[in-house]
Amino acid sequence: MKANLSKIKKTRRYSEEFKRKIVKDFESGTFTVLELSKLHHIHFQSIYDWIYKYSTQHEKYIEVIEMKSSSTKKLKDLESRIKELERAVGQKQLHIDYLEKMLEIAKEDLGVDIKKNYNTERSTGSEKTGKK
Repeated sequence: MKANLSKIKKTRRYSEEFKRKIVKDFESGTFTVLELSKLHHIHFQSIYDWIYKYSTQHEKYIEVIEMKSSSTKKLKDLESRIKELERAVGQKQLHIDYLEKMLEIAKEDLGVDIKKNYNTERSTGSEKTGKK
């Protein structure tokens, strides 16, 4: 009896909304067809069929070619951009730490809390100095 169960064809049906979402992910450049195929466990040909059916950018009988090297290059570019941004954030954090240390030293040496200096008089605005 088990032998007969293994011969039963298993089909999955996807909603039109799901198919359109997959096509939208592809068209936005977020994922390649192969990435979508692996991510959702869908055969890549089904995804191409959906692209031809639901896409506004691709027409049937026009072949969509994805270069593996281009997606790899895009990924490497994004990774390098992330490293660059992390480096910039690190430099800004060092600058903030430096300024906070300077404020602390000013407070200890001069006895003035620059962050919370409530003893200063308020400005009276722009007064005429008599100079022209």
